[in-house]
Amino acid sequence: MSARAKYADGALTLSEIREFAAFNSGTQRYIRRSLDIGLGRGDPLGMWSRDVVESASIRAQSRVYSRLDNIRAVVPDDSGLDRIEPFMAPLVTMTAFDLGQGRLDSFGAYRFLYERLIGASARPWLPGAFCAAASMPHLHPELRRTLLQSISEAAATAPGWSNREPGFYPEWVDKVDVTALPN
Repeated sequence: MSARAKYADGALTLSEIREFAAFNSGTQRYIRRSLDIGLGRGDPLGMWSRDVVESASIRAQSRVYSRLDNIRAVVPDDSGLDRIEPFMAPLVTMTAFDLGQGRLDSFGAYRFLYERLIGASARPWLPGAFCAAASMPHLHPELRRTLLQSISEAAATAPGWSNREPGFYPEWVDKVDVTALPN
């Protein structure tokens, strides 16, 4: 790999880190938790549960995310209608669950998470799944408005999508007690 390619990869990863840093803390927490559940990292219940309500939410999310392997296996490579339903139906259901949790407050946050859960090949399908789920009646009308207004015209009408896989997958970072560090 050339130095130029390494620099480009580093710059793109830094861009992903900046994008994640721009999300509010609740969104960042939900993305990290969701990646732990969806990618099978560690013990999500032990790591993320602060009370019984959150425990129930994590269990429900685990059940919804149990379909991720199937979704990843059927990402359409073209727009053939026969290939869309087995992919889009479970994707919209999973998206509706995540949006209903109230932590993904924009298309950008949703796209960031789902590119990592499913992969770059899902990019062309994410605007449609997001719009379908964001317009569902289980969401409060004001939340529906906020979500649907968060998708830019450029994202909704993109003529093409990058096939570069994400390079940054945020994880839990323990706080460091600075008073315990040696001088």
